Amino acid sequence: MIELTLMQKIAIWTLPVLMAITLHEAAHGWVASKLGDKTAQMLGRVTINPLKHIDPIGTLLVPIVLLILGGFVFGWAKAVPITPRNFKNPVRDMAWVAVAGPLSNLLMAIGWAMIAKFGYMVSVDGADSMSVGAFLTYSGLAGVAINLVLMVLNLIPIPPLDGSRVLSALLPNALAYRYNQLESYGLFILLGLLLLGVLGPIISGPYQAIQGVLLNMVGL
Repeated sequence: MIELTLMQKIAIWTLPVLMAITLHEAAHGWVASKLGDKTAQMLGRVTINPLKHIDPIGTLLVPIVLLILGGFVFGWAKAVPITPRNFKNPVRDMAWVAVAGPLSNLLMAIGWAMIAKFGYMVSVDGADSMSVGAFLTYSGLAGVAINLVLMVLNLIPIPPLDGSRVLSALLPNALAYRYNQLESYGLFILLGLLLLGVLGPIISGPYQAIQGVLLNMVGL
């Protein structure tokens, strides 16, 4: 493995990060439109055009800073607007909309794993020089990483993360109402877990397990 410069890292991670974040949000909007809520579609958010989803801080600044500092790279896009009252069954349908985001990340992770394998196969020198094959290998591995981190992170049942929508659908109405009131504090809870060093271990266990399965599946 070669030592990558900062510019090489940015070049390798840019497309995987943009795709992971924007397609995650587009998937929410697409499923919502299929279930009766056309809000995101009318606002042009059911698209793979990253310009429609980019959040300057979450999509650009945060991933670049984390890339420089090392460790997990993640970010976020502008949330897709959803109008639950347009659904026939708001609670159930919101859960399906929520699941669509992490599921899109899993599918993208599988695709990036295949790209990484292809890059390794066509690289003359394996991953020891920055050939086109090596670039594809590194980009594929970056795509696997960012998508799995986003998938696992969003499945944590802390409102307003996607996992909380699924859990809310399974709770009795009164308890779900009280649980969803935590949404105002969700960001602070996540920041607290991050500062306490708890968020990393919560993500890393499932992340490493799923990553191992995907890379073994493609023979890496």
